[in-house]
Amino acid sequence: MWIPGHSNITGNEKAEEVAKLSHMSPKAITISDFSYTDVYHYTKHFNVIILQIPDGVAAIAIGKLNSMKDPAIIIGGNCSIQAFDFKGNEILWTVTGDNVRSIIVMDIDLDGSNELLVGSDDYEIREFKDDIIVNEISETSSICSLISFSIGRFAYALDNGTVGVYDKFRRVWRVKSKSSVNFLEKYDLDGDGKEELITGWSNGKVDARNSITGEVVFRDVLSNSIAGVVVGDYIRAGKCQMIVVSIAGEVRGYDSTSLRVESGVQTNIIHDLLQKRQILMSELNNYTKASNEGQGIPGDTRLITEISVSEETIEPCVLLTLSTNNSMILKAVTVFAEGIFEDETHVVHPDRECISSELKITLLPPKDILLDIHIRAFVGSSVDNDQFHVFELTRQLPKFSMYSLVSYPENEDIPKSFVKFRLVERVQRLDLWLSQNFIVPQKTPVKTNGQDFWKIAIKSLRDSSLTCVTFEKEVMLIYSGNINFTADIVQTLASYLNLDQIDSLAEFPKVLDDLWESIQSVKTLQQNAVKLNASIADSSALLKNLIVQAEDFRLLDDTSNMEKCLNDIFHIDKQMIQNHQVTCENHEQLLVTLKKINNIIQNASRLRVNNNRTDSITSYRQAVASENMTILKKLIETGNK
Repeated sequence: MWIPGHSNITGNEKAEEVAKLSHMSPKAITISDFSYTDVYHYTKHFNVIILQIPDGVAAIAIGKLNSMKDPAIIIGGNCSIQAFDFKGNEILWTVTGDNVRSIIVMDIDLDGSNELLVGSDDYEIREFKDDIIVNEISETSSICSLISFSIGRFAYALDNGTVGVYDKFRRVWRVKSKSSVNFLEKYDLDGDGKEELITGWSNGKVDARNSITGEVVFRDVLSNSIAGVVVGDYIRAGKCQMIVVSIAGEVRGYDSTSLRVESGVQTNIIHDLLQKRQILMSELNNYTKASNEGQGIPGDTRLITEISVSEETIEPCVLLTLSTNNSMILKAVTVFAEGIFEDETHVVHPDRECISSELKITLLPPKDILLDIHIRAFVGSSVDNDQFHVFELTRQLPKFSMYSLVSYPENEDIPKSFVKFRLVERVQRLDLWLSQNFIVPQKTPVKTNGQDFWKIAIKSLRDSSLTCVTFEKEVMLIYSGNINFTADIVQTLASYLNLDQIDSLAEFPKVLDDLWESIQSVKTLQQNAVKLNASIADSSALLKNLIVQAEDFRLLDDTSNMEKCLNDIFHIDKQMIQNHQVTCENHEQLLVTLKKINNIIQNASRLRVNNNRTDSITSYRQAVASENMTILKKLIETGNK
């Protein structure tokens, strides 16, 4: 249950508000303020425990993880995840890549104990075994909602309107809509004993899909955007009903009898099949006509695709080149790629005088993730011929497609920050890792010498920063000023080479300076918040007194003093509004700075691969809290105190 917070209510008064809910079953209650977030978790005796969560509260789940004896409240905030027991003791703390949007507790690997699934703004769905990341899924937009099904399946929704289902970590299906997802729920609408995925959309649509196939079994449309979907036995019929509420207050209830209303589903299917039949018959007639008139394309025509890195354009990019193996022309091309284009699909239709057998399309992936590119090209024999053959194929962009391999620089141009670790591996395996994760040109600028020497230089297309990687005599060195990219290289190497242990030595002086600067900034911002809150509290008290005085002067018919009080009220009110704006800005800066600190901790912990990541993150947190730069420096360098 969510209770809106008020800046002029004290902690005790808030506790009294919560105590009024004592007739309810024990659950977590959060009260959000513009300058802080308090979490109230009360026991079966309804003793209220007040906790301050500096990272904010964006998502809450209640459940029992692997190492927990009792269920706990798990909170996702600004790049952090915390868990508290029923006494309010913190029993888990870890960091994640970005702001947490959704949390669910479920047994995804069917080992008998629950894992934690976390969806965040960095397009990642992460599986935590307690506080250790054991799996990651990269999506194409921020994860706005997660919901668990039985036997290791869960559904997800993205900010770009994508909804889908995973079976463990294998995607079963997904669909994309132009509308955004407002709510996900599960409910057995058709009464077959298997829950359907219920989606409430921003355009007012509600649909139920088979969680295994993604097939729509029911749909309805409300006049306004969906505000929420809840399930329960509201009419006391012995079985649950589904209630849908719109933002305008429209409420509709559904159960298994609602499927009779949706008689249009089968009608729509028949209509779609008849329409497809008509399109196929028309296409067959066109092929027959083109063949009889000698205007068809040769049977051996092929569509050739090539993906390369281009720095010759105004903005460096990934270049997708399409061409035919003969003189056939490319009349139009559609490219579907989630997360690259604004509407997910890019259509290229060259002018008549520019049509040829080759077409180039620029791609700018915003994140370093593996992407599928679906291509549909319309190929014909001439510009005047309106009969075309449609080629459909899929190409994959590697994870680090926005990086180019360049010649190895001179010593003075090599970045000073580095990560160093021992690696017993063959050079050929490193070449395979390189080809899987980067766009490798035909003339690869990789320096090798037998089995124990390997060098590459990597240039970012986004900021032109340079990263140098060397492997010599079983020692791997990664020189880079970007700790995030360095950590990504370490993790992808470990994943590809099946390494369970990488104990690295790192040196990132600039990152250490940024961390210290952020710590000091947090300290200053927190002090400012205390002063601003105190000022607002004083102004509120003065405002109350002036209002009482103004009312007294009105009753006494003392117009002059009443006007003076009202004038003072006006100026104090104006000042309070300004103070509130400053407080909001201060709070936003605080959240941004805390996010930066958590990201540094996250990336520093990813420079190594071992089972002590949890202890390392805890050590980072303790060192940050105590402002101990000696320990922080040692943690970044070695991972240990």
